[in-house]
Amino acid sequence: MKAALVLANGQVFLGEGLGAQGEVKGEVVFNTGMTGYQEVLTDPSYAGQIVMMTYPLVGNYGMNTEDDQSRRIQVRGFIVKEDCLTPSNWRSQASLDEILGKAGIIGLKGIDTRALTRVIRVHGTLKGMITNRLEDLDSLADELQAWEPDRDLVEQVCTRKSYKFPGQGPRVVVMDFGIKANILESLGAKGFDLVVVPAWAAPREILNLNPQGLFLSNGPGDPKDVPGAVDTIRSLMGRLPIFAICLGHQLLCLALGGDTYKLKFGHRGSNQPVQDLNTKRVYITSQNHGYAVSAESLEHLPLRVSHRNLNDGTVEGLEHRELPVFSVQYHPEAGPGPSDSLYLFDKFAELMNGGTT
Repeated sequence: MKAALVLANGQVFLGEGLGAQGEVKGEVVFNTGMTGYQEVLTDPSYAGQIVMMTYPLVGNYGMNTEDDQSRRIQVRGFIVKEDCLTPSNWRSQASLDEILGKAGIIGLKGIDTRALTRVIRVHGTLKGMITNRLEDLDSLADELQAWEPDRDLVEQVCTRKSYKFPGQGPRVVVMDFGIKANILESLGAKGFDLVVVPAWAAPREILNLNPQGLFLSNGPGDPKDVPGAVDTIRSLMGRLPIFAICLGHQLLCLALGGDTYKLKFGHRGSNQPVQDLNTKRVYITSQNHGYAVSAESLEHLPLRVSHRNLNDGTVEGLEHRELPVFSVQYHPEAGPGPSDSLYLFDKFAELMNGGTT
């Protein structure tokens, strides 16, 4: 069935439907990864977004039940240039089209994804709509202009109640803002005794769990839409060693008095170069975020920048000058390196044993 992507600036891309049929609105973003589409689809950080893959052929190794990063597909919509109709991999259990259709996720294929990428790079992230209504596409741009994206994305994707991920090591409370399964597995591999709590957990509730460390997870949207978590993090500062990634990194900055801002088109993909300023080593990292920490806002704070993005110079890591607190903007567990960023979990363990940043 024919379908179209309509952008809020009036541009239209005609293609064919993928997955479920119908209509969906969301922020249109692009991911530059050559693989990992299943992880993208199920990453809670993509909640509220229509994701377009820049790599032209998607779905060629199929889908399985083992690589999901959450219990459901999280993207609002999905766009590819070409969907592989005959996936081939010994782990494959279904095609991309089948899984999207079963999950009720509306997709689009057959459009010029290079042209769409250029539009987003020029105009920035745009509101968009995938639709089967092709008779009056011009009016849909006006409809999009009036539509406002959800602001409660963290509340939509985080756990509703606390749960345990047992281990023999130090107890770590994980504040869940939309955590990926691989992050819990990486923390668990270090032996941490994990207790995962909702994003709105109160400081007293966290301290009553007798943790030796606090981990702040990834998640979707604008960090300024989660003010309660910022207050909680601020009240726990200096009481526990803290390690934060992605959205947690941004929330940590806000809790310490810094600022964040929206990037023009974000960092999304498994090929983002980041330099560790302490060692001068460069890592290829996996990232998924539309906001960044303002370097200017850190000038009078007890924080030093530990990592920088080599594409645009944005802040990719922070270390507290006095407290056992640090963060990175990227996903050390995702492993495009493949495992060269796992040292950050060892660093967290060292902090809980009395080390310093």
